[in-house]
Amino acid sequence: MPKYLIQSTYTADGAKGVLREGGTGRRQAVERMAASVGGRVEQMYFAFGENDVYVIVDMPDNVASAAVGLNVSASGGVLMKTVVLMTPEEIDEAARKDVEYRSPGA
Repeated sequence: MPKYLIQSTYTADGAKGVLREGGTGRRQAVERMAASVGGRVEQMYFAFGENDVYVIVDMPDNVASAAVGLNVSASGGVLMKTVVLMTPEEIDEAARKDVEYRSPGA
């Protein structure tokens, strides 16, 4: 299953929700969310800095990941970015692909 890194920042309302539910409550909510689209949370971390939460999830496909992103963003409690993660083996496979490309101006 493809892996994704979700980087989230809470809005003021989202932070209020974390204060009420705690970190484990939010983890349970994120686990239910991932499971609802056939995914699974591998790891979830709260953090200091630009982002408040980092989550590594397995999702069935990009459609499931997009559905999560749309619903989380629509909630208004979280600003979210999703990064597609690739294994070293997937990069090996990409490196073996023949690609026809011409540099600009060449």
